[in-house]
Amino acid sequence: MSLHVVVGAGHSGTATARLLAESGDRVRILSRRGGGPEHPLIERIAADASDAALLTELAQGAATLFNCASPAYNRLPTETPALAAALLAAAERSGARYVNLSNIYGYGPVVGAMAEDLPLSPTTIKGRVRAQMWQDAITAHEQGRIRFAEVRPGDFIGPGSVSMFNLMVAPSVLAGDPVHIPADLDAAHSWAYPGDVARMLVAVSRDDHAWGRAWHVPPISDGSVREIAVRFADLTGSPVPHLVNMSPLDLHNLAISDPIMAEVPEMQYLYQRPSVLDASLATRTFDLKPTPLDDVLIETAQAMTRSA
Repeated sequence: MSLHVVVGAGHSGTATARLLAESGDRVRILSRRGGGPEHPLIERIAADASDAALLTELAQGAATLFNCASPAYNRLPTETPALAAALLAAAERSGARYVNLSNIYGYGPVVGAMAEDLPLSPTTIKGRVRAQMWQDAITAHEQGRIRFAEVRPGDFIGPGSVSMFNLMVAPSVLAGDPVHIPADLDAAHSWAYPGDVARMLVAVSRDDHAWGRAWHVPPISDGSVREIAVRFADLTGSPVPHLVNMSPLDLHNLAISDPIMAEVPEMQYLYQRPSVLDASLATRTFDLKPTPLDDVLIETAQAMTRSA
């Protein structure tokens, strides 16, 4: 029975911890509030993961250190460096293998599908933060100080996910209201389900050939915002949604009063053009098939209805 440390009790961290425990391994899940799933093999601990000494202590004896944490969107540039440094130090000092859950920000604007071997070329603050986190860890791996791999999903969709779909599309569709979203409504877009992300994290951690590179999570769909919204309406019996590409002025006005939305304009290129992941290598390597889109949309609607 191995011990694993999962940092972050959000939906991906929770799904990862549960998957590991259900396979018979012990899990220590860390978050500021001590949250996480209830399971006999899961130990929930309230801790600040940016404290390198504390994280190192909690990672002692662990086979794998999974990072599923990310600071709040508006604090990501200022708080991520300390978290990244603590994770790297804990992995090196404890000897735990390190799997980092990241995203596609580091690629910058891309023409065509993004493959895992695409060089990082960030054009934004958040992209540069993610790219630096990768560069520091992969350098440590290449120097033999740690064993490291990174998992990169597309835009999240699914119950509780903090994403453009969950925040700006699904609630309006369920309410029968117009959908206002700052996006090219018909551009192809890769979507990721937290449960699939967890399966990918665990698969990478258990494959000796997976280390020293990045892996993409097989998307549940490459559908546009319009296609996903219309399908969501079909499945929930909601009226056919009226979608509107929010104007730059409307987004600016919204950002003035909302600190999270104030961070959205920087990453607008991901929504105003096709943003598609090529995950064929991961699919071949791990034989992972994405959860069906309809299942995810139904689960999302049910969760939103319960919490209403």
